[in-house]
Amino acid sequence: MRVEEVLKREIDNIYDRIVKIRHDIHQNPELSGEEEETRLLIRSILEAEGIPFKTFKGHYGVVADIIKDPSLPTVAIRGDMDALPMPENNPKPYASKKEGIMHACGHDAHTAIALGCALVLNSVKEMLPGNVRVIFQPSEEVLAGGSSQMIEDGALEGVSAIFGLHVYPYLKTGQIGYKYGVMMASADTFSFDIYGKTAHGARPHEGIDAVLVTAMAIDSLNHIVSRRIDPIHPAVISMGRIEGGKAPNVICDFVNVAGTVRTVNESVRRKIPEMMETTIKGICEAMDAKYHFDYKFGPPELKNSDEMVDIIKAAAEEVVGKEGLVDLVDPVMGGEDFSRYLQIVPGAFFRLGVCNEAKGTCVPQHNTRFDVDDDSLAIGMKILALSTLKMLKQEVKER
Repeated sequence: MRVEEVLKREIDNIYDRIVKIRHDIHQNPELSGEEEETRLLIRSILEAEGIPFKTFKGHYGVVADIIKDPSLPTVAIRGDMDALPMPENNPKPYASKKEGIMHACGHDAHTAIALGCALVLNSVKEMLPGNVRVIFQPSEEVLAGGSSQMIEDGALEGVSAIFGLHVYPYLKTGQIGYKYGVMMASADTFSFDIYGKTAHGARPHEGIDAVLVTAMAIDSLNHIVSRRIDPIHPAVISMGRIEGGKAPNVICDFVNVAGTVRTVNESVRRKIPEMMETTIKGICEAMDAKYHFDYKFGPPELKNSDEMVDIIKAAAEEVVGKEGLVDLVDPVMGGEDFSRYLQIVPGAFFRLGVCNEAKGTCVPQHNTRFDVDDDSLAIGMKILALSTLKMLKQEVKER
């Protein structure tokens, strides 16, 4: 029997176990940088299966290696593990047990799928044309991104290609979304403080109104995208938090604003911080206020390798048929730190459809009612495993 057929059969055989693992992780979500219980679960399963793995002191990531022959190429699969600080509003029996924390982005499914791939690929190790590394990554939901930690600790050493996925409630179960080139935006954050001078609300001329200055700055910042950036290059500047003032009859002397910037063009991305600070500085000088501006670069735009996308499409066609393949065409402005891996090795990321109206799994991510259709887990495992196999075969053939 062809190894492809063996892989698909073995995935079907462990499907119920992987669903149970997903539910267990969903019930016990952990925030970024706190994934200790999730790591323990992953370790216990890998140990029971005799799969070698590494853990690290500075974070809760895990790297599992399925080695047939160290001289052969190694292809990686990545699954992220962290949850979000929000309550769950689901009637499911596996709903979160932790108040104010839930898997609202599907990383429980990603971890379970990656584990399933590890188990199945290990079971057919002698039939593989190379080696496989499975990266269980913490802290995807935070700016720094756990991918940086994993890379620093050698997760990509010896790896020639990498594949990943993300559940997607905008596609039906049985569909997958692929995208050539830039698939997702860079994700940066910024904050700025405006310093004024207090005065009585009835005598504003005696103070420097930080609220007014901030309002003028926000208004002007919102014109950067529409008037200073070429409209053929999508960009977003969004203010997500504003805090200031103590009383309704006191001129405010301090306001803090924080937000996010998203782009799909690195050149545009590098220009935006200077544009923002120049805007804030000019308004403050005109209004006699002072400011402090801080900009932090997060994950870059996620750019897939065309060759790797071809491999995913070929693998997906074997699982869901041509009719299940959806060309996403346009990038989205959400960020994903899988992009950092793609700066080092070729690879590709795809969207796994999880929308099933009957099961209530068509709710957007980062929503208190978000959930994943368990039927999608086998599809995700098969596509990742087959993509890995195809890439290994190709690399061995080209040697």
